[in-house]
Amino acid sequence: MKIGRNDQCPCGSGKKYKRCCLIKQNTQSTSQAPPKKITVTEEVGILQEAAVNKEETLKIIGVFILFSTTNGDAWLLELSDQDAVMVARGGEKIDIEIVENPETIEVNWSHRFKIENKNFVTTAYADNAVEIFERYPTSTINSALRKIKQKVSSQLLDSIHVNS
Repeated sequence: MKIGRNDQCPCGSGKKYKRCCLIKQNTQSTSQAPPKKITVTEEVGILQEAAVNKEETLKIIGVFILFSTTNGDAWLLELSDQDAVMVARGGEKIDIEIVENPETIEVNWSHRFKIENKNFVTTAYADNAVEIFERYPTSTINSALRKIKQKVSSQLLDSIHVNS
């Protein structure tokens, strides 16, 4: 049975439906829930699942780029210092340390990265070993890097890192 706007409200208030529960219903449907807070840790988990499923993905979060490849590799990149950490290799998740709170995000970066001759190139912090990944989506990564540079000022990029 459909209730008309001018019918008596079925809640028993004695008011017309349009002045009682219809207002409440419209208010509830138009009020939006607060946006869900995105965390890098959660996004890395989603990225790792994409790598396990060998799906190519790329996502930008602030100064971070998260991407996975069809061969099951996945990386978390940071623009300001070209830092990188591999979070999956060959479809296998890699445990990484991320400490996140409302003010800071700490990542134990393992590599520096660059795009060179259409290849994704990393240099390990531990031993300066260089690794070249030839079939990575480097044009998409470069595009994401340009988008971040357009959105974030160079002064902000310079101030991102805190020396511990």
